[in-house]
Amino acid sequence: MRTRVLSGMRPTGSMHLGHYHGALKNWAKLQHEHDCFFFVADWHALTTHYEEREVIEKSVYDMVVDWLAAGLDPDRCTIFIQSRLPEHAELFTLLAMGTPLGWLERVPTYKDQIEKLKDRDLATYGFLGYPLLQAADILIYKADFVPVGEDQSSHVELTREVARRFNNLYGRGRDFEAQVAAALALLSKDDSRYFDKQRKAYGETGAAEAYGRGEAIVKKAAVQVSGWTPAQTELLMGHLKGSGRSVLVEPQVLLTETPKLPGLDGAKMSKSYGNAILMRETPETLTKKVRGMATDPARVRRTDPGEPDKCPVWNFHQVYSDDATREWAAAGCRSAGIGCLDCKQPVIDAMLREQQPWRERAAALLAEPKKVQWIVENGTERARTVARQTMKDVREAMGLAY
Repeated sequence: MRTRVLSGMRPTGSMHLGHYHGALKNWAKLQHEHDCFFFVADWHALTTHYEEREVIEKSVYDMVVDWLAAGLDPDRCTIFIQSRLPEHAELFTLLAMGTPLGWLERVPTYKDQIEKLKDRDLATYGFLGYPLLQAADILIYKADFVPVGEDQSSHVELTREVARRFNNLYGRGRDFEAQVAAALALLSKDDSRYFDKQRKAYGETGAAEAYGRGEAIVKKAAVQVSGWTPAQTELLMGHLKGSGRSVLVEPQVLLTETPKLPGLDGAKMSKSYGNAILMRETPETLTKKVRGMATDPARVRRTDPGEPDKCPVWNFHQVYSDDATREWAAAGCRSAGIGCLDCKQPVIDAMLREQQPWRERAAALLAEPKKVQWIVENGTERARTVARQTMKDVREAMGLAY
């Protein structure tokens, strides 16, 4: 059984190259290795832009078109829209009942966003609670991994804490001990005794080795014991941790190396900063944008030598050029052997080659808008099946299944 990965993006409309190299390129790879769920986080867009409802619908489908153009395959991953699944809101509400307020206030990006977005009124419950909504998005699919950059790892850690607290509060059902005994009875006597020994050791010392050995027994049972179920795996893993049945899975951070592609001015690429190159930029516009990029200020004249590390174009060479081209560009810049337009041309050529298949795929999708809507509808229904099962487990654990 493949491990599950979940990630999402706010609907900001057409994607730019920063989105592709920072996330989409990795998503396209992950879909071949994991059971991937990728969602449009339209509720999250409302946490900071709740007064701009007009742009959301168009932005949603523009973004999905770019996802598909970038190589996401609806036969290999599940693409869906957050707001089409009220189960997310239900889990968010139920988790809110037991999540300490201080956990949300200490999230690093909370104060950072308030500082950056001073022009917006963010004194809302929705904005304070958005990390918990993120946690619900992840936990409802029992995701094993969440691909994020280091700056977002605190959100995944909060999700782990929320899941751990929930399991501690609600993981032990009234017949928990009987269920554990029944599951252990399916193991050999030696494995059952060994598991119990490791559980006690982990409970007394917290030693990772003891936890690993106990986990190995459960994994062995999942493969070798006839009729073994995922529920029994969760039950014994919860027993091993001392938290009862693990109703919600604690996800792990999946840190991946992603090249940092800045904007045309060297700052973070963003459409709001006016320094972005869109994934479906026309060749003429792309060429004009790159040719107009600022370079090393020391190169006032063609004959002035420069320093690549002080030039925004060099960041693009790091992503788009091979070793030989980078050596040529660096040597030519430092010796004034080439001009800035000469230096930019290989980057332009590489970008145009990369974008050509995206434009072709997008053109075919835009010609059949109902096909894109069908892909999203189909993915949303697949996601709903998983979300409903999780909510069934949650309601039973919380005593709401009457």
